[in-house]
Amino acid sequence: MAAHDKNEPVYMIGVVAELTNMHAQTIRLYERLGLIKPVRRNKNRLYSQADVERLLQIRRLTQDMGVNLAGVEVILDLLNRLEQVTAERDALYRRATEFEARVKEFLAKYGGEFP
Repeated sequence: MAAHDKNEPVYMIGVVAELTNMHAQTIRLYERLGLIKPVRRNKNRLYSQADVERLLQIRRLTQDMGVNLAGVEVILDLLNRLEQVTAERDALYRRATEFEARVKEFLAKYGGEFP
């Protein structure tokens, strides 16, 4: 069985409202503010599991931590940037590891030592 893609839009707004314990109008407000971006198919909004998780995160920030929506926007943007930088770092680490292995292979074949 294939793994579920958490970015696949599958949920209608009513289901998301139940999953997040939020009113549908609140979810629509967050969409208007740009905090969430569901996929639109015809007139329907479809949300992914990642969208549901983001809405839950928004709820935690606003209700549990008292952050206003402007603060939520800044925090979510910073978390997104952190995720991107972390992915870039991981990719660079993989490339460095591959390069190191190739250098070691070359040195083993042609003589020499890796520092």
